[in-house]
Amino acid sequence: MAAYFIAQISIHDPDGYQKYLEGFMPIFDRHGGRLLTVSSRPVEVIEGTWVENGIVLMEFPTLDAANAWKNDPDYLELARIRHQTATTNMVLVEGL
Repeated sequence: MAAYFIAQISIHDPDGYQKYLEGFMPIFDRHGGRLLTVSSRPVEVIEGTWVENGIVLMEFPTLDAANAWKNDPDYLELARIRHQTATTNMVLVEGL
């Protein structure tokens, strides 16, 4: 069953964040990830409060694959760059 990461993101250091992007896809691809949407444009809030401007929606073939990506030592090292250059809220959900 597929699994999805839904992330809110606001990039405050675009030059530094570029370093994160440069290393992202090889690790993401290694775990079978698929980007469904990436947008830095403000989202249309229908209900409630949406904290950050951008959104990223990622799909993995299984929950195990999603967790393997999230816990990959190469990704954990790369994520430190994201933590320094952007504010992110992220959840992992299993599909139907």
